[in-house]
Amino acid sequence: MKREILDPKVDFVFKQIFGSEKHPEILIAFLNSVFGTKGTEDEIESVKIENPDIDKDWEDDKFSRLDVKATTNNNTKVNIEIQLKNQYNMKRRTLYYWSKLFESQMEEGDPYQKLQKTVTINILNFNYLRENNRYHNAYVLKEKETNEVLTDLEEIHFIELPKLDANSFSSIDEVESKREQDDLIPWALFLKNPDSEVIRMLEERIKELKEAAEVLELLSHDKKTRELYESRQKAIHDQVTNIIGATEEAREEGIKIGKLNTAKNLLNMGLSIEQACKATGLNKEEVENLK
Repeated sequence: MKREILDPKVDFVFKQIFGSEKHPEILIAFLNSVFGTKGTEDEIESVKIENPDIDKDWEDDKFSRLDVKATTNNNTKVNIEIQLKNQYNMKRRTLYYWSKLFESQMEEGDPYQKLQKTVTINILNFNYLRENNRYHNAYVLKEKETNEVLTDLEEIHFIELPKLDANSFSSIDEVESKREQDDLIPWALFLKNPDSEVIRMLEERIKELKEAAEVLELLSHDKKTRELYESRQKAIHDQVTNIIGATEEAREEGIKIGKLNTAKNLLNMGLSIEQACKATGLNKEEVENLK
């Protein structure tokens, strides 16, 4: 019986495919597709993966962060994080982790010239940016009116997988046609559905994609990996459930405070307790406690 292929969008799996020292060609090809540097003078030729191992404490801390950190041959610092569920903090979270990576290059007494270009890549399995329908957006620091770039030291990417309609690529020829303008498409399709017919055909044309699919296949057949994968999925679900619960609790608490304030104002205006209860939906005891 064929084992179900693991979801490469789960960060535990993603890290073992794209953040492995055994398969640096996968990360190199992926980064060149994100930056559009393949075949250019800026093409990435090698990477040093800074955190290849799964943290030894990870199994005891299921909410820990699993990302991929690397330095390219042109000294660009890269951090890749993949998120399955919206935790409603991506912009601040991104700026925080970008700043930490940027600052970590400096030691006391170092000149600022030591700071190198630092890039954060967020791969999201949900729609987050409402301003446009592009699945890949890249941000830099610019002047508001002229769009003049202040510096290339900061770059932040959002790759929103749901915005890429996999059904629009019904044939390998359609993918190849779009690849001429966007070499990231095969990788996005792989993350969306690694077992699709289109991906199987693309594997024969893109050796790094085939290598990624082979690594995923091996992971999917490893019993220990599958156990950790299922544990990670549960942790992600629990974390998001906790966030949603806390958000809903805060919302309900805000509504309650609003009702109490309204009731208090009505009492100050001379309305009766019964009238305030009817207007706000509060019970008699709650309104009486306001007096």
